[in-house]
Parts: sequence; structure tokens; C-alpha cells
Amino acid sequence: MIQRSLELTGKKKLEWRENEVPELAEDEVLIRTIATAISIGAELPQFQEQDLTNPVPDYPRKVGYESFGIILQTGSSVESLKTGDKAIAFYGQKNLGVVKAGQAFKVPENMDSKTALLAILSCDAAKGVRKLNPSQEAKVIVTGMGTMGLLAIYYLKKFCKVKHVDVVEPDSNRWNLANSFGVSKIYSSDDHPHDYYDFGIECSAMNEGFATLQKAVKSHQEICILSDGNKGTFTLQSEFFEKELRIVGSSDGWDYKEHMDWFLESAKDAPYINEIFELEIKSTEIIECFWKLDNREINPVKVLVSGW
Repeated sequence: MIQRSLELTGKKKLEWRENEVPELAEDEVLIRTIATAISIGAELPQFQEQDLTNPVPDYPRKVGYESFGIILQTGSSVESLKTGDKAIAFYGQKNLGVVKAGQAFKVPENMDSKTALLAILSCDAAKGVRKLNPSQEAKVIVTGMGTMGLLAIYYLKKFCKVKHVDVVEPDSNRWNLANSFGVSKIYSSDDHPHDYYDFGIECSAMNEGFATLQKAVKSHQEICILSDGNKGTFTLQSEFFEKELRIVGSSDGWDYKEHMDWFLESAKDAPYINEIFELEIKSTEIIECFWKLDNREINPVKVLVSGW
């Protein structure tokens, strides 16, 4: 069985490579891909060799990390999954993935690709929100209406039941999507109130967004950084010291299995969440899509890749 994998082999160099699928270890599973996603905020800087968190990248490197498929084969000791189960995993842009069974999570048979894939990043967003632990009456401001910003709002509204969530997003093309998630008000730049919010969540990956939160949040309160920090250096402003603010970092998910059980159930009543995928392409179009993203011909929030 031939595995076809997309690899980044240098700056702006994507190549498809083929190899024979290795024999499964006893604790591994083989997954045939149904759909994957392009997480633009993380993957485009890697393609451009502009990821500040990895200034000297090693090549070749895999592309992507959000994968949804069907189990074709299981190792001899695997009991949590069986042939025919659908699962999400983290192997990226490949037609076939071999992963440890503990790193693949079963989803309901009738679950659509978009919702299943969003269970991954929504868990990452949830971890940051849970660290802040806002009450229903808290006032929260979120910068950046990309995937992480929208999923942070989703968790704030659906799980924490926070009534007042405002956002800062300079791109007016993303305002309708933000409104569908139930935000109270959208600000285009620094026109937001200062010293007003109980918590801030940074999802823009830009220093301007981080500076905005330091002005917006009340004294002695917290800011959670959910963005990767891969686009620019974050700087502490005078407000950080004057107001004695606290910064909370967050990375990866808190518990993918437990979160997924909640998320997939909650998403049944929130069809708008799948609007995060503003573009759908075939796997044969991935390389072309990266070039269009790089040239700013397109600017979707997130890309679904099907046709594997």
C-alpha cells in the first residue's frame, strides 16, 4: 500500500512523495484519509520560512496536522479502535496515516468532516479559555477573527456561557462570521474602551493585537495568548506594568477525548461553526492553494481539503 505525503522541502517548496506503508506496530492504526485542513496561521509562515518560532527549520518536514479518516487496520494490541471506525488524528496532508492508537480519537459514524476536524483546534482554544475560567458575567475581549479567535468565542459562549464578548478585527470581511458566533460588538482597531474588560484573549498573532489587549483589560486582570507568536514579536506595553497585568500562555489541547465528546454534541445546535471553512479544495490543489495564499489572491479563514 502506497502512502502519498506532502512535504515541505525548502522555502516555498512543496513536493508529493510516495513510500510503502510500513508494517503496523502492535499499538498503531492505519487510517485512510477522508479530509484534512490547512491551518493557515500556522502553516503559511512555515511555507514562507517566516515562522519566528522556528527560524532555522529542518527539511524535509511534514505539512499540516489536522486529519480525519477511516480506520483500515489496527495493531494486535489495539482495543480502543476497530476497522471501519472514523477518527481524527494529527498526521497532516497524507492519503494514509500510521499513528499510535492513543493519538487517534473515534468520532460518530455520521459526523461530517468539517465538524470532526474542528474538534482538534477547538480543544486548543478551550484550553486557553479554561485557564482564564471567566464567569458568565465577565466581560471578555478577543483579538483576531481567524480560526482560533472564532473557536475561543465559541467556547466562551457555548461552554462558559459568557454573555459579553467583544472582538477586535480590522478585516471587515470577517465581521459577519464573527457576528454569527454571538459577539456583542466588533471594533476595527483601537476604538475599543480602555480599562473595561475582565479578560483578554490574543488570537491575532500580531503585536498590535497584544498591545490592544493591554489597554483594554482592567488592572490586575489576565490576558491569555492563544496565537502562536509566529508572525511577530510581542512587546509589553506601559499598561502591562502600570496595571500589573498577568499573562497566561496556552498550547495544544487540554483533553482531546473529553473535549471532543462535548464539542461534537454542542455543534449539533451550532451549524454556523462550519462556516469557519471558507474554502474547500481537492488534495491535488493543495500546492496551488499555498501559492495563492502566499500571493494574497485568497484569504479564507480556514481551508478544507477533500478528494483524497
